[in-house]
Amino acid sequence: MNNQTPHRDISTGQALNMYSRDYNYSNNNTTTNTKSSRKGVIRMDPDCAICHAPASHACECEAKGLEVAVRQAEARMMQSIYNDIRSWVRAHAQDYILEYFRLLTERRKATHAQHLERITAHAYHYYHAPPHPNEIAAAQQALKRGIDEDWQASVQRYPEVLEYFYSLVELTLPDDNEPAVKDPPLSALQGSRKAARRNTGPGTAVSGPSLAAPPPHPHEREPLPLPRGRTPPPLEPLRERRTPAPPGGGRRQSYRGPPPGPPPPPASAYFPPQYM
Repeated sequence: MNNQTPHRDISTGQALNMYSRDYNYSNNNTTTNTKSSRKGVIRMDPDCAICHAPASHACECEAKGLEVAVRQAEARMMQSIYNDIRSWVRAHAQDYILEYFRLLTERRKATHAQHLERITAHAYHYYHAPPHPNEIAAAQQALKRGIDEDWQASVQRYPEVLEYFYSLVELTLPDDNEPAVKDPPLSALQGSRKAARRNTGPGTAVSGPSLAAPPPHPHEREPLPLPRGRTPPPLEPLRERRTPAPPGGGRRQSYRGPPPGPPPPPASAYFPPQYM
């Protein structure tokens, strides 16, 4: 007769027979799950979607493809907005430059008229005759040079004026918590579906109050001072000498009509003297 030495459970102190043991399947399952969890998660990165190279190669095909897709989407969705902004800025900048030039020429013409009055009065006072034609011609040439200088000074302000009107344009982005951003109308199971563009709302170009409010009546405004700072004053629309936009390009004329024709040639003299 073989005497079997009983085994003793360390935790309970009870003797256990080697032929009669209590197997705890729940503990075994826990041990198995613990062992498998210690093995780590198997990571399987997909191959490159363009060149099909393994992920370990870290190729740049997908990054470059995304950059191309972003540029193409931007051209399709934003080019019309860019064209509208450019047309609006161009039109208002030309209006300002033409009004600025008009103010300069009005002052120069007033000075020219005073000069003609002085030389005419001087000629009649001392010689009892109209001024010499050479004096009149010299005064007209001086006026022409002054007008050319005024126009050159006006055109040289285009960079400053364009930057100012571009700074008035506002581009707003939707909030990240909006439903259209958190849950876009793009089905992952049935393919992509282009969302309809919102007519009004975030993500569109918004200009200043000059688009909505009509300009005041010209008789109710006082003469504008010569602006030398960075902020141009509000101006009346003036289109007779606008530089036409380059043809083609498919630009939409949302804010302005077609460019006017060339201006009539200037007169040879602005203030002809009055002979008695």
